[in-house]
Amino acid sequence: MESDVCAALGYADQIFINGKVLTVDPAFAVAESVAIRGKHILAVGTSKDVSRLAGPHTDVVDLQGKCVLPGLIDTHAHVERAGLLNVTVGFDDVSTVAEAQAQVRDMARKTPQGAWIRGRIWHPIAQLKEKRFLTRHDLDEAAPDHPVILPIGHFSLVNSRALALAGVTRDTPDPDGGIIHRDEKGEPNGVLEEAAEGLVNRLLPEPSFDQLVSQMKQAMAYFNSFGITSAISGAVSPCDVRVHHAIRRADEATLRVSLMFAPTGSLNPSLSLEEWETLFSRIGVASDFGDEWVSLSGVKLQVDGGMTLGTAATREGYPHDPNYHGTIVIPQDRLNGFVAIANRHDWRVGIHAIGDAAIDSVLDAYEGAHREKSIKGRRFILLHGSLMRRDQMQRARDLDVRVDAQSAFLWDKGGAVTQHLGRRTAERAIPMRSMIDIMGLDLLAQGTDYPINPASPFINMYVMTTRRDIKGEIYGAEEAITREEAIRLYTSAASRYTFAEKLTGTIEPGKLADLVILSDDILTVPDEALKNIRALRTIVGGRTVYRAS
Repeated sequence: MESDVCAALGYADQIFINGKVLTVDPAFAVAESVAIRGKHILAVGTSKDVSRLAGPHTDVVDLQGKCVLPGLIDTHAHVERAGLLNVTVGFDDVSTVAEAQAQVRDMARKTPQGAWIRGRIWHPIAQLKEKRFLTRHDLDEAAPDHPVILPIGHFSLVNSRALALAGVTRDTPDPDGGIIHRDEKGEPNGVLEEAAEGLVNRLLPEPSFDQLVSQMKQAMAYFNSFGITSAISGAVSPCDVRVHHAIRRADEATLRVSLMFAPTGSLNPSLSLEEWETLFSRIGVASDFGDEWVSLSGVKLQVDGGMTLGTAATREGYPHDPNYHGTIVIPQDRLNGFVAIANRHDWRVGIHAIGDAAIDSVLDAYEGAHREKSIKGRRFILLHGSLMRRDQMQRARDLDVRVDAQSAFLWDKGGAVTQHLGRRTAERAIPMRSMIDIMGLDLLAQGTDYPINPASPFINMYVMTTRRDIKGEIYGAEEAITREEAIRLYTSAASRYTFAEKLTGTIEPGKLADLVILSDDILTVPDEALKNIRALRTIVGGRTVYRAS
């Protein structure tokens, strides 16, 4: 009612004064005050000028010099995973196999006998002193009476009970696009790679739809706590699409989410090209269908593994074996077909590609599709692009292909990249300076790939601008970028992923009132303080969705 009165009289609902408001407009102008009416920004300027819009019911907030940014946009995260924090075992502070076993053992004590124990994403190679995966024998010691599955991104670690339930034995063949890792006797050792993960994942009990909705709302709140107001969810199943729509219909969303659709639930579909064609001919919608709260950005595919896991597909052989070039999970002819069919039906495509050989494969597929039907201006996406070469940046620019990168991989996994690919390759990983210089900001943005990496945008910005990891070690200082550029990659440039640059990404009159108030001045704090910045208050569409306690 008060909002209606304010609108009728021309007043603002909320005014924030005496702040440092970074508008991130084309001039990167700095203001003192911002006014909000309803879900939109009403005015931006000096505190004196904007205060004139205050009426008897206006909520006026004195920022006392605090810094304000446009709401932050994570362009690659697995949002739904944050909803599992309360029902999975975590390994954040684990540094040895014994400590990891202790975490599983503790969860087993709290879990009914025979029920599944599930883990959060973590990275044993980067975290553990032993620099290895846990085997089924390690997990059997910790939880002999429970099936266990610990995902680590492109791999899952399982115990003997999980393998038995899945019927996986020494005689089980590797599935297409996956590997059942085995010990020296040929027995499964508990490490499942890529498509092999599905052998166990299909057995996991499905939560109810109401539970999924509750978990998704918890996930949104988690992202809000970092000042994130929009996110691209990286691989969304048809079931999760329904969950997002249910939350939207109930007007309970606190995070704007655009979905990279995995229509079969897999990033390496088992469908034939004819079945893929039939699927897209019958979906009935195309990319970017939706509204300001939930939309479909495109279809997601995957070409290779990861540089931190030793499976990124590379032009050059790996240091430990010059004949090994990583893993390609979709043959080129199938990839070409998948992309061309999606493009034919007006679907944008985003493809996971880490290594330079995988990036070649993606660009080849995009160029082939473009010859049939132009993709220029469509903003097709190369996801990650971690080991992108300068010639590939030029090819992507010429096609208007976006690269959405995650510098946060260097935060606590630079050592793992070095271990697998060598120091020289680690130095050139996630080359943001080169990308900006060659491609320009409009074709780029940043995210975290949460839960592979921490959700904090400020840790990611710290890595982007300093190239330092968690231990202070510097990787490729020449690829560092400025703080203004890092901010743009999370705001004005990021909004272009969803064609939302007229709605979000900057603090300007008429745009959606998505803002975050920060604990510190992001432009002036010392480098080492940048990673510790916190969101004090997150506002989405004029509504406060998070306030620090």
